[in-house]
Formats: sequence, structure tokens, C-alpha cells
Amino acid sequence: MLTNLKRLEWWLYKQRKRLGLRNRSASIISDNCNAGIILHDLGLRFNTPTVNLFFRPTDFLLFLQDLPRHLTMIPSAVNDSSVTWPVGDLEGIHIHFMHYENFDQAKEKWVERAKRVDFSNLFIMMTDKNDCSYEQIRKFDLLPFKHKVILTHKAYAEFDSAYHIPGFEEQAEVGTLTDFKPGFWRRRYIDDFDYVAFLNGASVPELNAARNN
Repeated sequence: MLTNLKRLEWWLYKQRKRLGLRNRSASIISDNCNAGIILHDLGLRFNTPTVNLFFRPTDFLLFLQDLPRHLTMIPSAVNDSSVTWPVGDLEGIHIHFMHYENFDQAKEKWVERAKRVDFSNLFIMMTDKNDCSYEQIRKFDLLPFKHKVILTHKAYAEFDSAYHIPGFEEQAEVGTLTDFKPGFWRRRYIDDFDYVAFLNGASVPELNAARNN
């Protein structure tokens, strides 16, 4: 009975998020699976190729620096024996297609979804993960995107795009934000970030201020 109650509350929680969302055609460019999880929970189309994959910080920053051109390119296969999943290449930028069965499937989905990106409704998400350095956070903060956020393991008041996700302060980086947190109700670490308000147009400074009030 208690398990069913928790499942029902979790379903209602996500339904409330869907009802609060006004922007239903956003394109989220993310360095990992966060974009896909958010879009799936909100019942939105994948208007982005960054689904079921991840970039390392250096590669993601290079990808963002010339995003329009990179999105027109077709990834080529990389032979990387250090991982068990397909890896793609865009001019030296490696894309880890960790949730795809093979490279051909990953390439097909990448090309299909890259064509859907709406640059007038674009949102950029990064995490301080995979050995992301302070200097890389700074570089991300300087990128000329109107809507961008980097989810961090501690607060960085000096960066307008940084949003602290509690629970990882004793670690060097955030953990898997789509994991569920300890607690009675089902909540994930990513739910500490109000991504509905973000997609509706709220800036990260506004979201930080709202949380601190």
C-alpha cells in the first residue's frame, strides 16, 4: 500500500510539472542524459541530439563553441577499446553513445534529432562531472548563450550560470543527478533544479534567488 502511494505521488508530481510548463518546444543541449530525462518526464519531443549519451567537459565546451556547424556534421565512428559503448567523432570531439546498441543506431538518431534543434528556443545544460575543472566552469559561464546552466556540487556565487545541487559537497563533483535521493518521497537530485521555470524563461540568478528566499 505504501509503495503504491509513493508511486502515485511521484506520478502526480511529474504531472504538476507538465501542467506548469508553458514552453513545450524547447531544445535542450546537454552534456549527458539529463536533457533526455527532463524531456521525457515533461512529455516533450526530443528536439536535440544530446539524448542517451555524454561528453567529457573539454569536448562539450568545444562542441558548444561552434554549435550550429557541429550540429550539421555527421559523426564518424571511433575505435575506443577503453569503453564498451559506441563513440562518435566530430572534428576531434568525442561523443559517448553509452545507451545505444551500436554506432549506426546512434548516428541515425543523432542526425535525425540534430535537424530539430531550434536556435530561437535553445537551452544549454552542463554538470561539473567527469573531472570538470574550475576553469572549465568559468569557460562555460562565458559562453554567449541566453539560457544556460551548469549544475555543480557546491555553490559558485561568482558564476551566473552555476546552480548548486545539494548532496555532493564532500565530493569533487556531482554524482548521477537522475538517481533518487534518500527520503520518504521519490525525488531525484535533478529535481532540486527547477527545470520547468528554467524552460519557461527564468534565469539561473533568478532561480538561485527564489531558492534562497
